[in-house]
Amino acid sequence: MFLVGLTGGISSGKSTVSAMLRELGCPIIDADLVARRVVERGSAAYRRIVRHFGPEVLLESGEIDREKLGHIIFADAEKRKLLNSITHPEIHKAMLKQIVFYFLRGYRYVVLDVPLLFETRRLTQFLHHTVVVYCDPATQLSRLMQRNGLDQEQAGQRVAAQMPLNEKRGLAKHVIENSGGREDTHRQVLRLHTKLEDSMEFLLVRVVAMATAAGLGGALLYAAKLLAS
Repeated sequence: MFLVGLTGGISSGKSTVSAMLRELGCPIIDADLVARRVVERGSAAYRRIVRHFGPEVLLESGEIDREKLGHIIFADAEKRKLLNSITHPEIHKAMLKQIVFYFLRGYRYVVLDVPLLFETRRLTQFLHHTVVVYCDPATQLSRLMQRNGLDQEQAGQRVAAQMPLNEKRGLAKHVIENSGGREDTHRQVLRLHTKLEDSMEFLLVRVVAMATAAGLGGALLYAAKLLAS
């Protein structure tokens, strides 16, 4: 099985592309969804967040107020780094468990939907394909303001907190241009899906895994024979 990294910027349309790939039958591991689970009440990450950011980031129910926490970290780079240092290791461990699950079920590849794929760079070394969903800066800002009810300054602050899309575009193997309409985006997603389905990289990965397993098994058998003699 090989891994595909899908990323973009805030309001660039990554979630739309991820949903399209899911509809085509691609297994998707959504880092945002995993992130919500690893900070659920009572978890290790939850306790560390409350300890560092205080009870004011909690809702009346005791759950983390994601909107309030978001305002804090987007306005303070150091606090953003602190939150990432708390959540990212837990997110990566949870994602690894899901990858193993798909591998054992025989999937040829898995798409990792990760907003900060190129910012953290912890996963890129394991990816055979990287995909960035791009839109022009004006469209990105407009979508964010409309979606989140933000003014231009607030929206600009959130966009500036991430790596520029132009920079991500230069790092990716594939680019989905999402400045236009949904139909155009869907056509690009179909072309990407065909490339992934036609890829034979999973065979190489499985051959290497089988050879490694066979080599280890042979070594263990040889050692057992020596001990028995």
